[in-house]
Amino acid sequence: MPLILGTNSIKDTGFDVANSCRFNSGSSDYLSRTPSGTSSGTITTHSLWFKRCDFASDFLYINFENGVNYGYIGFDSDSLDIRSSPGYVYVTTQKLRDPSAWYHLVVAVDNSLGTASDRVKIYLNGSRITSFSTQTDPSSGAVNNLSVDNTASNLMNVGGYSGGNHFGGYIAEFVFIDGQALDPTSFGEFDEDTGIWKPIDVSGLTFGTNGFYLDFENSGSLGADVSGNGNNFTVNNLTSVDQSTDTCTNNFATLNPLDVIDDDGRTLSEGNLNFTTSSGNNGNITGTIAVSGSGKWYFETKISAQSGSAGSSAKFGIVGVRDLNFSTPYSAGYSYYIYSDGRKEDGANTTNSAHPGYSLNDIVQVALDLDNGNIYFGLNGNWGDNSGNFNQTFGNATAFFTSINTDGFWSAFFVKNVTADNALTLSVNFGSPSFAISSGNTDGNGYGNFEYAVPSGYFALNTKNLSEYG
Repeated sequence: MPLILGTNSIKDTGFDVANSCRFNSGSSDYLSRTPSGTSSGTITTHSLWFKRCDFASDFLYINFENGVNYGYIGFDSDSLDIRSSPGYVYVTTQKLRDPSAWYHLVVAVDNSLGTASDRVKIYLNGSRITSFSTQTDPSSGAVNNLSVDNTASNLMNVGGYSGGNHFGGYIAEFVFIDGQALDPTSFGEFDEDTGIWKPIDVSGLTFGTNGFYLDFENSGSLGADVSGNGNNFTVNNLTSVDQSTDTCTNNFATLNPLDVIDDDGRTLSEGNLNFTTSSGNNGNITGTIAVSGSGKWYFETKISAQSGSAGSSAKFGIVGVRDLNFSTPYSAGYSYYIYSDGRKEDGANTTNSAHPGYSLNDIVQVALDLDNGNIYFGLNGNWGDNSGNFNQTFGNATAFFTSINTDGFWSAFFVKNVTADNALTLSVNFGSPSFAISSGNTDGNGYGNFEYAVPSGYFALNTKNLSEYG
């Protein structure tokens, strides 16, 4: 099961990417543009960073010509699927299945080259892909339908199109170079200390007539082109909330779709930040970042939708990772959480009336102190006293659990128990929320966007903080 640990993180990335755009397939999010001029028709480069949440046959980018011919960059299930119809087809043998990973993809096309297998070059994280389950090379001089050839009926789309195949996940630093086939070193480099592929500043590139650069830094205009060309995209079903700080230089925790504990009809959405279960079904989920040994960590969870009463159905807390495997989540000492009916439990021992409970639209706060082995819970800005109340400042709060094994790896843990009349949606905020925030609080390093103040010395679960404190 893919997890991010402290050793997987870079603190100093050099060039930092501020924002990404979160695409939700369920709400048919995408960007579209009708270009005003034609391109070379044969030579292009597409470069983008992405983080997958849905594992479906969807599109990162699709370009239509004449309403008939098309070119797209997308997925055939877990394999990259890149094609121009007519022209070429490449389906990789390599599978992209890690929901915690940011990937960098470059597709460079030059159909004027003499060697057929060099006309389309595909690079993932700085290395060229050469193994394909399907490979059809373009003929010399063939039209490249990832380019713009016929303006009047051409339509460029990011994240899907009006007819479907919508991408579920995050996209950052999307660059289209019109008229040049560039190597990945124009967009990234290997970190000299860790060897991890990371982005570089692309603002000095020559983008060409229909070229664009989407950095997603303008929340009011997520389709804004910052290349200088003004090739802006129209926003479809996206809002300012879909601007995210989860990026390829600071990877935030999300919910982990590969966690299969008690998976009984659950659904993930909104960049794997919303967790929905239907009436009468169980559903558990964990986060993609696990922490151990030291550090103080903070996250929030909102009950966004609920049918019937909350009852005892919603549980929030942490779960231990035994051998990097969630095989025994309910054993004593391996999980710590609170119920929506006021109870608390350590996986085996339950205490009643530890707090007054929570319900629809409440925001539960979790503060995990691995320096001292304690975990605290709060509600809507007040912290618990572990005696039935949420009425304390953090400085006066009482830990709900103490003597937690700080040597173990711990992940955020969310549970919905079977309740016949209860369907539930939890929206988890690890610092890049899927719902609107009214106050905008950050941690001490300036990371995150939280509804309530982050306790001093506690930090959001992201790779920058993990490399420093984890």
